[in-house]
Amino acid sequence: MTYRDIDLDLSPLTQSMLSEVRKFAMDMMRPAGIALDRLADPADVIADSSVLWDVFRGFRELGLHTLQIPSTCGGMAGENDPMASILIAEQLGYADAGLAISMGVSCMPFNFAALIPTPAMQQLSRDFCADREGRLIGCWAITEPDHGTDWSLGGSDPRCGPSVKAVLRGDEYIINGEKSAWVSNGTIATHALLHVSLDPSRGMQGQGLAIVPLDLPGISRGKPLDKMGQRPLNQGSLIFEEVRMPKGYMVVPYPDLINASGGQGLATVNGGMAVVFAGLAKAAFDEALAYARQRVQGGVPIIEHAPVKLKLMKMFEKVEAARASARRMALYNVRNPLAPSVVHAVAAKCLSTETATFVASEAMQIMGGYGLAKEFPVEKMYRDARASMIEDGVNEALAIRAMDYL
Repeated sequence: MTYRDIDLDLSPLTQSMLSEVRKFAMDMMRPAGIALDRLADPADVIADSSVLWDVFRGFRELGLHTLQIPSTCGGMAGENDPMASILIAEQLGYADAGLAISMGVSCMPFNFAALIPTPAMQQLSRDFCADREGRLIGCWAITEPDHGTDWSLGGSDPRCGPSVKAVLRGDEYIINGEKSAWVSNGTIATHALLHVSLDPSRGMQGQGLAIVPLDLPGISRGKPLDKMGQRPLNQGSLIFEEVRMPKGYMVVPYPDLINASGGQGLATVNGGMAVVFAGLAKAAFDEALAYARQRVQGGVPIIEHAPVKLKLMKMFEKVEAARASARRMALYNVRNPLAPSVVHAVAAKCLSTETATFVASEAMQIMGGYGLAKEFPVEKMYRDARASMIEDGVNEALAIRAMDYL
């Protein structure tokens, strides 16, 4: 950290947790993210010898995968200051946004399983909490080749319904269709939180939600996606061909329940993105500030030149606004899980991702040619930030949908 943080009322326990997380984030995540980003072949990111697995193990050893799971399933939810989880997510985003997302998404099916009062789902969540090696990994399987923004805007038009369909036959669902190459952790996940069409006549309003083990016969995967930013975050498609899934895995078989609680999903996902990319925005600012203090031009460090000072101050204003918005929203929503503020979550996601992109771009400008060089992390931060304005819903579509909750 290169400037004073003004957080108030953090308990000694929270400060101790943050100290441990900061060490993991900066000593392991940051260098691992840089190394993974430089791999030419995205398949190498997930190779057995990859440093990615060291990050997974480090994340699990600290118990960070259990933060959203109640103690009845072996987790830590409700046992810590709610602000601790928020500050941890920001710190992980500060270190490497792509890896922060990978770690977060790896928990999603198991966090959800903890909410389902069946022995099988409760045991799955307990097994996940006990896993310190990264053997159980989740993904969120929602986006499809033909349906991206459709998921954000919803609607009952059958022409815009999910392509992955599940048909109930006796005690099994038969699943067919493809989830797109943008499924985070899709190339390595053991379980998916899977959105499927149960009633095609209702379009996006006819969907159900399943927690699916990805070793069922008929499930295959596409190759890892080669992309501009967040390269340490592995992504790839999931293909379902006559997959016979036990009925009990369809944890939300009622479309009306999905529709009634859809705002909770929007708030959770966008709220998490807001916090992570507020962290990235601060990281990019810190890089620019450190460079400006040591780079000499005109006989003095460039921070002594008024135009650079003005640029840095504008960046600082935006970073602190994004962090404050994300934290305020996240703290409210964690305390109101059944009625979160969707519009605040989406607004914070848009603000943080746009701020991170702007600040990383300005950091590159301050650093001049060095801002383009892989010797410094700023050009990677820019690529990672730019992707965030599109992932988990393009900002414009999310903003349109969020206005329905205002």
